[in-house]
Amino acid sequence: MATIEECRAALGKLSDNMQGAEGDVRAAAALDRSVSCHITDLDVTFTGRMTGGRIEVDETRPGPPRERAEIRLAMAGDDLVALVDGELNFATAWGKGRVRLEASLLDLFRLRKLL
Repeated sequence: MATIEECRAALGKLSDNMQGAEGDVRAAAALDRSVSCHITDLDVTFTGRMTGGRIEVDETRPGPPRERAEIRLAMAGDDLVALVDGELNFATAWGKGRVRLEASLLDLFRLRKLL
């Protein structure tokens, strides 16, 4: 099972990858939205913002998200690490219910370029 520190590091790596992206992926990463990522097996939530092509984590809180972020993710810690490391395909994980992504329809269309 991934630790809180490993999950935070994975979010940092994802943020770095987004900032280094080009073209359509960079445009999708340029959204300015509140973000939450609930790590279900650790029952902890990272909250912050997607802004300037990065994800900036502001807080780590126990339990599910307290407020409804504009972009909401939920998954096990091992799945987060595997997704960021390229060992798990997002579409496959989402289709099997291992990853949940909730956002507005317009944001989902933009985010699909990141995934």
